Amino acid sequence: MSKQLGIDNLGNGIDVDVSVELGSASLRIHQLLKLGRGAVVELDRTLNDYVDIYANNILIGHGEVVITEDETIGVSITELVKKNA
Repeated sequence: MSKQLGIDNLGNGIDVDVSVELGSASLRIHQLLKLGRGAVVELDRTLNDYVDIYANNILIGHGEVVITEDETIGVSITELVKKNA
């Protein structure tokens, strides 16, 4: 007899690596080696642009950076990316 999992238990115990990309920049190796403490790397997005949200290196949505009640950084999801079938 097999036990069916309810929707509430679906995915329990499965780890997913979630990451957020603020933007990107291209640097030459000599520029990278010159970077030190306090250096600023200019990204290809502005302050008000969305950030990309990835799950296991797959783009799943876009969002905006927010400060939470306990003053940590979070991301508010504004759009989910639909997988092309």
